[in-house]
Amino acid sequence: MAGAQPGVHALQLRRVSVTESLRTGDKFIKWDDDCTTVTPVMLRVDPRGYFLYWTDQNKETDLLDLSLIKDMRNGRFAKTPKEAKLRELLDVGTLEGKLENRTLTVVSGVDMVSITCLNFTAFSEEVAKVTTAVTLAGKESGSINYLYTRLTLQLTAEGGIPVKNIFRLFSADRRRVENALEVCGLPAGRNDTIPQDTFTSDVYRQLLNNICPRNDIDTIFSEIGAKIRPYLTVEQMTDFLNNRQRDPRLNEILYPPLKAEQVQGLVEKYEPDTMLSKRGQISVEGFSRYLSGEENSIIPPEKLDQNEDMTLPLSHYFINSSHNTYLTAGQLAGNSSVEMYRQVLLSGCRCIELDCWKGRTADEEPIITHGFTMTSEISFKEVIEAIAESAFKTSLFPVILSFENHVDSPKQQAKMAEYCRSIFGEALLTDPLEKYPLEAGVPLPSPMDLMGKILIKNKKNSHKADGSTKKKLSEQTSNPCSDTSSLCEPSSPSAGEADAESDAEEENDESKKSMDEGTVNEAFATEEMSNLVNYVQPVKFNSFEACKKIDRSYEMSSFVETKALELLKESPVEFVEYNKMQLSRIYPKGTRVDSSNYMPQVFWNAGCQLVALNFQTIDLPMQLNLGIFEYNGKCGYRLKPEFMRRTDKQFDPFTQNTVDGIVAHTLSVKIISGQFLSDKKVGVYVEVEMFGLPVDTKRKAFKTKTSQGNAVNPVWDEDPVVFKRVVLPTLALLRIAVYEDNGKFIGHRIIPVCAIRPGYHYISLRNEKNQTLTLPSVFIYTEVKDYVPDTFADVIEALSNPILYVSLMEERANQLAALTQEEGAQETDREEVSESSYPVSEVKTDPNTAAENGLNHDSISPKSSVVSHQMSSSVCYRLLCKLGCLNVCVFVTEVDAQTVDELKQMKAYLREQKRQYKELKELMRKHNKKTNELINEHASRQKQLRRSLVEKLTGVAEECQSNQLKKLKDLCEKENKDLKKRMDKRRQEKFQELEEAQDKRLERLLEKHKDIRQQILDDKPKLQSELDQEYQDKFRRLPVEIQEFVQDSAACKGKLSPDSDFLPISTVTGKLKHVALSPAEDVEERSSEKVFDTPL
Repeated sequence: MAGAQPGVHALQLRRVSVTESLRTGDKFIKWDDDCTTVTPVMLRVDPRGYFLYWTDQNKETDLLDLSLIKDMRNGRFAKTPKEAKLRELLDVGTLEGKLENRTLTVVSGVDMVSITCLNFTAFSEEVAKVTTAVTLAGKESGSINYLYTRLTLQLTAEGGIPVKNIFRLFSADRRRVENALEVCGLPAGRNDTIPQDTFTSDVYRQLLNNICPRNDIDTIFSEIGAKIRPYLTVEQMTDFLNNRQRDPRLNEILYPPLKAEQVQGLVEKYEPDTMLSKRGQISVEGFSRYLSGEENSIIPPEKLDQNEDMTLPLSHYFINSSHNTYLTAGQLAGNSSVEMYRQVLLSGCRCIELDCWKGRTADEEPIITHGFTMTSEISFKEVIEAIAESAFKTSLFPVILSFENHVDSPKQQAKMAEYCRSIFGEALLTDPLEKYPLEAGVPLPSPMDLMGKILIKNKKNSHKADGSTKKKLSEQTSNPCSDTSSLCEPSSPSAGEADAESDAEEENDESKKSMDEGTVNEAFATEEMSNLVNYVQPVKFNSFEACKKIDRSYEMSSFVETKALELLKESPVEFVEYNKMQLSRIYPKGTRVDSSNYMPQVFWNAGCQLVALNFQTIDLPMQLNLGIFEYNGKCGYRLKPEFMRRTDKQFDPFTQNTVDGIVAHTLSVKIISGQFLSDKKVGVYVEVEMFGLPVDTKRKAFKTKTSQGNAVNPVWDEDPVVFKRVVLPTLALLRIAVYEDNGKFIGHRIIPVCAIRPGYHYISLRNEKNQTLTLPSVFIYTEVKDYVPDTFADVIEALSNPILYVSLMEERANQLAALTQEEGAQETDREEVSESSYPVSEVKTDPNTAAENGLNHDSISPKSSVVSHQMSSSVCYRLLCKLGCLNVCVFVTEVDAQTVDELKQMKAYLREQKRQYKELKELMRKHNKKTNELINEHASRQKQLRRSLVEKLTGVAEECQSNQLKKLKDLCEKENKDLKKRMDKRRQEKFQELEEAQDKRLERLLEKHKDIRQQILDDKPKLQSELDQEYQDKFRRLPVEIQEFVQDSAACKGKLSPDSDFLPISTVTGKLKHVALSPAEDVEERSSEKVFDTPL
């Protein structure tokens, strides 16, 4: 997440190297456990490094994408046939060496759970070892040459390319593919075949351009300078690269702009027309190839390479961590697998978890399982062997084994310690390093210091308690509840975490605590296991103040996600300070029985190092994790930002303002078009969102319009989405996702904001499992610059373009001069009135809010309750009257002497009736008064309860909302790392391919030079003889020429005097004839002075 420090980065990316032996291939026998037959094949790797493919005796070819290969195993870890008949078939003939040493097991899969194995047996051990060494960093399948290589490998028996394979690859619009084939002059029938020599890479590119025409690129090409001429000059291309594609934040001294000579190299590389490239011109086809080339990737290659300083303390890094590594599915009934440890380590994870339990078999072998659930069991020893095999295949930096030790048997704990010592060997760090003793104030060693080492995290007993450990364990064993300790301790569906993790919880509600943590207590550590623990000692967390006072960096604590969120909410700054010196491990709560993940971004924002996730679930949080740790060479360690490491700086993850010392960014993203987004004829749309700090997170910030039934080459070209202020770009992630018109997910890409390059770029999409899709991509335009507050925006604009600024000021002054002061005041009054009225119209209450939170808007009216009660009282009164009359009537019927009318006329009856009426009215008055008091009291209590419940619900809702925001941020950062790592791989493959091509050219030059030298040696005798012959001929002609010269000289000067010392001409010519007729060797020994020793 942090950038590389100057002087730290050393480029390690290499292109995929395919040796000559792998290209030519070797003979293997392919077999499968499910059948008893074997198939002889020729196993090869294509020169570009995309596929491992094999051809049988019938010339049928099968292939496997190298990017999907997880591991290649040979020797004791290779898979050997179980059936004796199959083993006999593989041991016949002239096969050399042991079967396991000749066997090659190719492990592949789209994720870490869905794993398949292909088995090949070589004819010799040496061939198997050479093939096992094939690089697994295959090129990404998103390369434009990927499909071309695939088509040229899957040939018919006659060596042609089936047209039906092309239709199968581009199935979205069959008619469009047929027209494109016809335009390219290729057969378009489904049963036709294309000759391999006809289907060149240029023809393939032409076919893609016809299937997916790019009018958007034509428009861009025209806008940047090709309006009249069908090409760009080197000067125009240089201006485009320096103004549109260059990062304006770069220092021009350290990173100078491109020069015309450098751009000319790009033109020569990408322009297919050599005449144009020699003239320094590039066509729209060459321009399109540059946009999709490696120099124009959205992420710079150094971000993918291992470029971070690895010499700082261990607590200064984010460490790729796994939770319940052994599970392949849910937490309750999922299967446990030894293979998961291999796959997780091969993916770059550096901290894995082992839930160790007491074995119940007769051999008393410890096991690994999820305690008190229906998950299966696996052998502890097999897991240790798998870790020893795969720990350092992907990364050499240290691996942390997080032991959750529930083994209450001293004997079995001794076995565990012995397995670790014997199987890991020197890789196991048993004693602290001399430079970093286990003392207060001493920081943790660096990943570089611990390279190739395995660290154990397990309970460590103090020296005083070591002697009583076995006694405590024996007491546990003798306890009737020891074998089923769950009967003595509370458990939950997700039991199995460490006691140190459960001790970190100090919540009031114990039942909620148990559900969140899903923990049971660990067993006491024996001396053998305790001696293996050094730099990762789990302890109970008390408070940040206590940890700071003790200052022991080798002690660490684990927190369930709910407890960690509570600490982060209450003490965010203290949590960041704690993580500067000590390690903290975060793990999912126990209620996540479906193995879902929380958002790790929340805890990365606080500097937590070991943010453990369920690797078997490739959801958005896991995609973020894979994305984050894809960078820095996929080594499993990411350096934290500087303000999370320095003790003199503090950081609040919930800050709303810019961080001191960190420049905020402004990011603009424009979605231009899409290519081959779906194999169906449907509409598609794109969403853009950002994850990071709470202030930076923008979910579903932008959504394009839906294309009308076009998923091959939709063009949007809408207004860009602008993220005005990204406070912490080193922790922010940009997510671009594509969906069908019905909301079905197509693909996405997560990119770290700090690594985004400005300009026009392609975004290769990935599926839900974070695998690169072959062709689907999105073409975008990005602008990245330093954030400038609105207060200073005019100043910056004026400084960048002063002429335009002065002109604008003059224009505004002229406009203001045309207005009167009174009209201006009236206009100001109107604006003030409109502004004052605006907030009032905006303040609205949402009637659905309370209903969503479980509240009812219907309030109880005390007045209506009183009225209803009064009505019920009057009814009761009438009933009482009737009952009273009935009783009187019954009483009267018993007296035969008097009638009813007579009794009613009696004074006693009238007096009693009057008294009763009076008492009844008094009772009703008292009753109504009491009823009203009760109603009022009930109403007041109800209001108080409602108010308290609303406050509680509001608090819970705010807490849930903050937790969800933090989780989303964590997810974004993980996916960002994964994207960076994949881009690193792709760059390495391309570099290796260039090196391979250079080696080939050097070999050809050496061979040509050798042939020329040999030809010179062969022609030397012939040339020598020709020279000798020419020499003799010239010597024979020399006397004649001299005689003619002398005669001419004599004719000019007159006759010679008789007293002259010159020899006669006949004498001189005679000597010359003698020299000419003598052998060449004698002539060479003589001197010309001897021939002419006498003057003429």
